[in-house]
Amino acid sequence: MPRPLARGLISLLVLTAVFSVEARAKTITVLTPDRTVELANAEVIVGNLWVAVDDLPRINDFQLKPEGACSGAICLPINREPSAGFVRENEGRTYFNVSQFARTLQQPLVAEADQGVFSFGEIPLVRSSLLSSGQAPDFALPDRTGKIVHLSDFRGKKVLLLTWASSVSYTHLTLPTIA
Repeated sequence: MPRPLARGLISLLVLTAVFSVEARAKTITVLTPDRTVELANAEVIVGNLWVAVDDLPRINDFQLKPEGACSGAICLPINREPSAGFVRENEGRTYFNVSQFARTLQQPLVAEADQGVFSFGEIPLVRSSLLSSGQAPDFALPDRTGKIVHLSDFRGKKVLLLTWASSVSYTHLTLPTIA
């Protein structure tokens, strides 16, 4: 094979490999307890998920503000120095390291970075603020007749929620006492 042709083929293979890796890295799927988000402009660097700051609220309702990463009444100071590993600039865009943020918050994280899938669990800090508010999150279940009943339907009233598991042998013994 002539040398220029071989160089051309090698260059073509290298370019193909670079573009296929780039294309794979462009679409990232993020799973959270309440949503699934497809991100077109995210980057995976050494297993860390970096998202454009505009996309951060789509993942976890946090926004990057001058005072830190904020969601509702919660605002966490963020060191913006590149060495801190939270924020970086690339081609005029600001990116936020969601993986580092999750580790800092002790948020469960499972990643298949090479597949472009990141799964984040509940943020303990957000969950604890729900508990300290004394207000249960709304949910819906069917009643005995099959009608869907929301917990919020009983807002302002006292509610006894009885849960049981058929796998626990003594559960059936407590039911008659409560009734």
